[in-house]
Amino acid sequence: MTEISKNIKHINEITSSVLEVVQYQYCGKRDIDIQIEQPEFTSLCPMTGLPDFAKILINYTPEQYIVELKSLKYYLLQYRNIGVFYEHLINQMLDHLIEKVKPKKMTITGIFTPRGGIQTNVLATYNHETK
Repeated sequence: MTEISKNIKHINEITSSVLEVVQYQYCGKRDIDIQIEQPEFTSLCPMTGLPDFAKILINYTPEQYIVELKSLKYYLLQYRNIGVFYEHLINQMLDHLIEKVKPKKMTITGIFTPRGGIQTNVLATYNHETK
């Protein structure tokens, strides 16, 4: 184990309790699609402890609630010292946001910067109707 990897925290330390929601005032009147982009996301490689960089895209159709953006920023910042594989990270984000926002549908995409010449994009989708 390297000195860097000793400081890696586990994904179980991420909490959804920092996420806050706001009432969607047009619930039942019309559907909208919300697109949120976080171009400077960081987490850690669980194998080496080196930083992983990504653009996180969150697209959703709200039912009753929308996510409060400042709380989302603090939620995403929790991942900075977490060692996690891309696939687990995106799935956990989707689970946490579904739990809080309860959307009609939601897709989260992680576009990770190339590592060793390999580009990785991870997409996870939730649809309330096909649950």
